[in-house]
Amino acid sequence: MRVLLALIAGLQLCALTGFAEQPETRFFEMRTYYAAPGKLDDLLARFRNHTLKIFENHGIANIGYWLPETNTDNKLIYLLAFPSREAREKSWNDFFADPEWQTVAKESERHGRLVSHVD
Repeated sequence: MRVLLALIAGLQLCALTGFAEQPETRFFEMRTYYAAPGKLDDLLARFRNHTLKIFENHGIANIGYWLPETNTDNKLIYLLAFPSREAREKSWNDFFADPEWQTVAKESERHGRLVSHVD
């Protein structure tokens, strides 16, 4: 009950401050990567040391990254935000064409792919 009351109070505050009048235009994307066997630490290092910064260079906002508590599938789950749905396409195209990303990807996978598949 307290959670519901807090939610209602928060919505009222948003309405009073005019926050609710501004529609959300960002586009959110949740991705799940399944690391190749034995490669999860390498994948996490690539994100930590390179990918997050390169994402931001292309207008991709890093919202959150999670690992399941029992991670038998070697999952990395993350959430990104883009200014709009249309911006998402451009951001991904620019990211994959980025020479820095291409170098990082090639170097990090010189001993085999880090990701077996993506959802």
